Amino acid sequence: MYTWIIVLGAIVLGIILYAGKNGNKILKKESPLDILKRRYANGEISKEEYEEKKQSIN
Repeated sequence: MYTWIIVLGAIVLGIILYAGKNGNKILKKESPLDILKRRYANGEISKEEYEEKKQSIN
């Protein structure tokens, strides 16, 4: 019985540690503006597209 408690505790600890490293992706949703900023920073859209879409978001 104690073995199952230890195994379950290890699994929960692993999930918590994994979520801590990737917490911004798992626990926090990106806002539309954050997505737009990331796309502009990655060069997926031009400055004109960025400004246009930014205005439509606000």
